[in-house]
Amino acid sequence: MNDDAKRKQLRKYKAFATGLFVLMAVIFIVTSLLQKSNTSHWIGYVRAFAEAAMVGALADWFAVTALFRHPLGIPIPHTNLIENSKQRLGDNLGSFVVSNFLSPQNIRPYIQKLKISNFVGDWLGKEKNQNILIRNISDIVLDILNKLDDMTVSQFISKKVSEMTDDIQLNKVVGNGIGYILEKNDHQRIITNLSRQIKEYILENDEMIKDRVKKGSYTFIPSFVDNKIADKIADGLSDFFKEIEESPQHEVRTLITQKIHEFSVDLKEDPKWNDEFKTIKNGLLKNDKLEEYSNDIWISIKKTLMKELQEEHSALKNYLSKNLNKFAQNLKTDESLQNKIDHWVRVTAYKYILKNTHQFGNLISTTVGNWQGKELSEKLELEVGKDLQFIRVNGTLVGGLVGLIIYTIAHFFL
Repeated sequence: MNDDAKRKQLRKYKAFATGLFVLMAVIFIVTSLLQKSNTSHWIGYVRAFAEAAMVGALADWFAVTALFRHPLGIPIPHTNLIENSKQRLGDNLGSFVVSNFLSPQNIRPYIQKLKISNFVGDWLGKEKNQNILIRNISDIVLDILNKLDDMTVSQFISKKVSEMTDDIQLNKVVGNGIGYILEKNDHQRIITNLSRQIKEYILENDEMIKDRVKKGSYTFIPSFVDNKIADKIADGLSDFFKEIEESPQHEVRTLITQKIHEFSVDLKEDPKWNDEFKTIKNGLLKNDKLEEYSNDIWISIKKTLMKELQEEHSALKNYLSKNLNKFAQNLKTDESLQNKIDHWVRVTAYKYILKNTHQFGNLISTTVGNWQGKELSEKLELEVGKDLQFIRVNGTLVGGLVGLIIYTIAHFFL
């Protein structure tokens, strides 16, 4: 029911209560006139009822009216109570709501019933909702990207990279990287590939070996002897590198591994390497170069992101859609995930409500306190005015009955 309907209803019941008072007044006047010319006993009883009913009606009209305004506009003390006490009413109402509705024992049963995961899973599982979500996220990110100052962002990146690299000892990073490769035994693949490449190079370039042998040979040695020696050298070298390629435990592999390990330790412990890498780092990461690198990186990232966010079926949006589908499916089927999310939501909501209960009380108190007194009175009268008119009606009838009883007792026993 809107405010207009409530006002119409209130006027109706006010008219009814006032009409009942007018009726009692008319009866009182008529019976008072009749008593002057008629001695019938019943007239006295009716007159007594009407007289007491008028008093009851007026008393309850005054009481009801005093809540919302000054009766007849006269500033009688302790009237217009709501307007004069609105701040206290707001404080009491806020305290009442907090104490009786937002206590831990009252909110816990409702919090425990929260099951957000199923709702979110069902909502995300619909393609229409996914498109809305992705479109809104894209619009927000695009708006942020357009508002960002490119120079400020690139300077921020440059500053952070500079701060990070100042504390980095590149020699130790490289040394640890080599140590990690040795630990994972990944260097063996490099040795295998190099051995195979050298073997194939020797076999494919046997003529070059023969030329080298002939150049270093004496003139009196026949060519077929030089060729024979060259073939032996080529075969020996190719067989040697083939052995290294095929044998994981070859001594050359062990020796190479040992030398690489020694080099990695040397990189980390020898101060000269720290100085060398500092020189390299300072040369590569000068302020002007670093700012140029940062600007190029940011512009590239920004263009890529904007392009991906603006295209309808970009790789980024497809990726988001795919993962949203997967996440929605997990929310529907993965009980462990459901319990984790629901538990987190419940705990967070419970803590937040308990932590901010006083804010709810302050909100109610401030809202009521900021209302205009007349506005607050009108609002409350619209809500409860109808029932208060029945107090006037009851006051009229009860007053009349009490007056009738008193008149009867006085007439028969006094």
